[in-house]
Amino acid sequence: MQDYEIKHIERIRELAPECMVLLKSDGSFPLPEAGEIALYGSGARRTIKGGTGSGDVNVRCFTTVEEGLENAGFTITSKSWLDSYDSVIAKATAEHYSRLKARIAKDGLSAVLTAVGAVMPEPDYDFPLDGAGETALYVLSRNSGEGSDRRAVKGDFILSDTEIRDIQRLARQYRRFMLVLNVGGPVDLSPVVDSVANILLLSQLGTVTGDAFADILLGKTYPSGKLTTSWSRYEDYPHIGDFGNMDDTRYKEGIYVGYRWFDTAGVKPLFPFGFGLSYTSFDVAFDCMDAEKSRITVTAKVKNTCSHIGKETLQLYVSLPEGKLDQPVKTLAAFQKTKGLMPGESETLTLCFDLIDLASFHTETSNAILEQGDYVLLLGTSSADCIPCGVVRLMENTMVQQLHSVGGSPDFMDWRPKKRERRIPQNLPVVTVNADDISALASCQPVIDEDAANLVKTMTDEDLISFCVGNYKDSGSQSFIGNAAFKVAGAAGETCSRWENRSIPALVMADGPAGLRLAKTYGEDENGVWSIDEENIKKLKSLLPDCILEKLGVGANEDRKGAIKHQYCTAIPIGTALAQSWNPEVQFTVGDIVGEEMELFGIHLWLAPALNIHRDPLCGRNFEYFSEDPLVSGKTAAAITMGVQKHPGRGVTIKHFCCNNQETNRFHSNSIVSQRALRDIYLRGFRIAIQDANPATVMSSYNLLNGEHTSQRRDLMETVLRDEWGYGGVVMSDWVTGGVVMEDNKYPGACAHASVMAGNDIMMPGGPVDAQNILASLTDESAKYHITRENLEISAARVIALARRMSTEW
Repeated sequence: MQDYEIKHIERIRELAPECMVLLKSDGSFPLPEAGEIALYGSGARRTIKGGTGSGDVNVRCFTTVEEGLENAGFTITSKSWLDSYDSVIAKATAEHYSRLKARIAKDGLSAVLTAVGAVMPEPDYDFPLDGAGETALYVLSRNSGEGSDRRAVKGDFILSDTEIRDIQRLARQYRRFMLVLNVGGPVDLSPVVDSVANILLLSQLGTVTGDAFADILLGKTYPSGKLTTSWSRYEDYPHIGDFGNMDDTRYKEGIYVGYRWFDTAGVKPLFPFGFGLSYTSFDVAFDCMDAEKSRITVTAKVKNTCSHIGKETLQLYVSLPEGKLDQPVKTLAAFQKTKGLMPGESETLTLCFDLIDLASFHTETSNAILEQGDYVLLLGTSSADCIPCGVVRLMENTMVQQLHSVGGSPDFMDWRPKKRERRIPQNLPVVTVNADDISALASCQPVIDEDAANLVKTMTDEDLISFCVGNYKDSGSQSFIGNAAFKVAGAAGETCSRWENRSIPALVMADGPAGLRLAKTYGEDENGVWSIDEENIKKLKSLLPDCILEKLGVGANEDRKGAIKHQYCTAIPIGTALAQSWNPEVQFTVGDIVGEEMELFGIHLWLAPALNIHRDPLCGRNFEYFSEDPLVSGKTAAAITMGVQKHPGRGVTIKHFCCNNQETNRFHSNSIVSQRALRDIYLRGFRIAIQDANPATVMSSYNLLNGEHTSQRRDLMETVLRDEWGYGGVVMSDWVTGGVVMEDNKYPGACAHASVMAGNDIMMPGGPVDAQNILASLTDESAKYHITRENLEISAARVIALARRMSTEW
């Protein structure tokens, strides 16, 4: 193992405990020392480090829970159970692949993505639970990834009968028992939650998963994470709107997502947003509140009152007044995490927010507004455990920003709760804010690179088009297997390379967001590099007929000769786990690690972080995303971005812009969303990330928004991003691979000419069809999406400006 790998693994192992969430504890853990331990469950030996698809990282190795325990000196007494489980799962996997292959053979290329992303539900079995010792662990795993959504069935979101039976038996059988959740998102724990005294959300922590768990178990360190999404039974989540529809998915719940729904509808989740225990306990005491114009500051003291070191996260919520606009019971406004507090030690935290950031979108006027009334501040340690601590009194209705009508309109009215009666406690401190104290926000224009703008005027139409599509061979890219780049094996793609002799280098992009996704083994000869991904190729060959393998280019380089080389990247914790740290320093550090590896391997743009909202717990890519809350999502993305972009010439690509909240029919799914929900929930995190951290690029999403692909919505690409937010970077498409786009859909796939016309600067991964598509539209004024020379010049200039700026920093 090389020095950088050792250093990065050590750093992630140190911070990983901040990403774990202790959900229940009776004081039985941590253990005083290593010894005999009985280990059961799907994730014990087959631990999942991160989800499937682009979120996977091809690492040298990673530690499973079983390996981590043995590395720490434990003796596993349930090896026979683990061996028996291996036999069952091997048989079930073979049958699963056989079914998928039959489906692909029947439905053809259109079924490939869905099938490859499909996750097998947990099978049933019955083995003796006879491991020796007084301590037992049951590691429950769930996997998911792009292409398929999870399902509310046994063995997926719902526990299987076997899992329920074994967990309950173990809780009765052993003196000390812990349920360990090696999952990327919620599962319904309702059948076992009352019978299990210790539950740890281990999550999926990348390379260090098993070792980091062993550290927690032995008390070498301590969990301090908090949930960033509500956990409950599936029927408890809002089902007012649609999820997983093939064509149209209506977001009828509006702004009432996650804890906004649970609190407002009066539904108690199993574990609320922001919840998380520690090996110790804390007292929280409100200190004071202050206002400087519209900026509100709350200070509070946190004291460790027990015998273990620990960290606590304070959360400040606001209950907004209701005038013309309905509001949820509370909205997260700020949060702050303590340092590690020793027993008896205290720390005073300061939580700040600007009242402007709580403005709501008023659809009739297209304004962001604050309505007059009392804004009640609630301080606590979760959305369900917070108490009023002060009142901000706004004396009159105030327009914060004049915005625009964007994103289209839905064919429904958002769900609205009954207007509530707020009972504001007496004797709370009150600060008054006047309209004059609030400075209205103005739209701003991005800075234009004049050199690039002048250069593109000297180029031909074909020259400009080359910058608006990714680098490709005449036969197109085999991006489906993650090999659309030419300079770095396994990288996702590149920008145009034909202008490198004029100081416009190609930018190499690598997938994410759980670290750099590259080929760990590759070949190199006089014609360049190619991936040698034997494991992935074997899997694809077990699934796909020969005709589809040939079309996708699987195994095309098997006979190629050259030097065999290796490149090993570090798998970082999944996005949801990073957000669960509630710690920008942790998130910045992880971004810093990724930035270092980008420098090492020659990657300029990391296709991450991903910050779509956890609208529904069944979304297959939720593990890549951060939270159900846009503030947590935006702040986490910003911290990671700053960590990466501290490295000269390295940038991120925040994605997927926007409303990419399901994987079902992802190329053609139409998200139907109201303008208020769009603004207040689904765009807000992106705005925070852009304004706080200025990411190098933004990636548009596959889905449509109110009947038009996001990449083809000029109101998103130009009006929101550039005119309102002042974003000056490049916007690229998601990997629009025409060879695998499903046919016979209600809505067509995205196309290059419409996207570039809208201000989506570059179509990735790029191919000859994209270039021909743009050229044809340029010369046909009657085309539905007619591109002008000016459209091309603007987008090409942005790509050139980014390439030159980043190259000067290398």
